[in-house]
Amino acid sequence: MNRTAGFLIVALSGVCFGALGLFGRLAYAAGTDVPTLLFLRFTGAGVVLGCAMGVLRQKLPKGRLLVNLILLGAVGYVSEAAVYFTALKYAPAGLVALLLYSFPALVALLQVFVFRERLGRLKWVAVVLALCGTALTADLRQGEVTPLGVLLGVLSAVIYALYVVFSARAAGKAGPLVSSTVILLSTGLTFGLAVLVRGPSFPTTTQGWGAVAGLAFISTVVAVLLFFVGMARIGPVNTSLVSNMEPLTAVVLGVLFLDERLSLRQVLGGALILGAAVLLARSDMPGASLRAAERAKSEETAPGAG
Repeated sequence: MNRTAGFLIVALSGVCFGALGLFGRLAYAAGTDVPTLLFLRFTGAGVVLGCAMGVLRQKLPKGRLLVNLILLGAVGYVSEAAVYFTALKYAPAGLVALLLYSFPALVALLQVFVFRERLGRLKWVAVVLALCGTALTADLRQGEVTPLGVLLGVLSAVIYALYVVFSARAAGKAGPLVSSTVILLSTGLTFGLAVLVRGPSFPTTTQGWGAVAGLAFISTVVAVLLFFVGMARIGPVNTSLVSNMEPLTAVVLGVLFLDERLSLRQVLGGALILGAAVLLARSDMPGASLRAAERAKSEETAPGAG
C-alpha cells in the first residue's frame, strides 16, 4: 500500500508540473508578460519554501556554496525559464513540454563530450530515439507551430541539460529544500529586476491572477513537495519513470483547455522522446547523468520544467 501510494503521489506531482503551460498561457491571455509572470511565480514559491525552512529550522548555506546556488538561479534557471515560457507564445504548450523532455538525452551527451563518460549501448539507443523524436515533433506544418517556437523549445532543453549537469554537486551539498529555496528566490529576484526596468504587466483579470497562483503553488510548491514525498516511497528510478506524466499532462491539458492539436507525426515524435526517457531511467550505467537529472527535477520548479 505504501508503495502504491508512492506511485500515485509521484504521478500527481507530474500532473502538477504538467500544468505549467496551461497556467502560463492563461496568464498571458490576461495581459501579463514573461518577466512579470516568472517574478510572481518564483518569488511566491520561494517565500513558501523559505517559510518551510523556518518551520523545519534549516539554515541557509554560507560562502561559496551559497554563491553557487544563487548563480544557479540567477543565471541558469532564469535563462531556462525565460526561454521556456517565451516558447509558449510561439508553440503549443504540449509541444514545448515534449521538446523540453529531451533534456535527459542531452544530459547523457554532455556527460560524453564534456566529462568523457562512456555510455552503454542502451543509453546510446535512448539518445538516438530522443533526437529522432525531437526532429519528428518539430512539425512546422501545424498551424500553431512556428520555427521560433520550436527553436526556443529545443533551446530550453539544452539550457536545462546544462543546468542539470552543473547543478548536481551544489544541490547535493545543500540538500533539496535549501537548494530549492535559494534557487527559486534568486531566480524570482532576478526577474524582479527585469520587471523594475521594463515596468510590470500584471494580470488584468481574476482568471489571470488565478493562473499565476496556480503556477506558483500547484505547479511549483505542491509539485516539488509531492515529488519528494513520492520519491521517498518508491525510489529515484521509479520516480523518474512516473514523472513522464508531466509532458503527457501538458499535451492533454492543451487539447482540453487551449484547443491545441498535435499531428500524428508529433505524437510519434513525443512517444519516441518519452520512450528515450524511460530507457535512460532504466539504464544501470554508473555515473551522474540520471542522478543529476533527478536532483535538478526535484529542485525545479521546471521542463518541465520550465
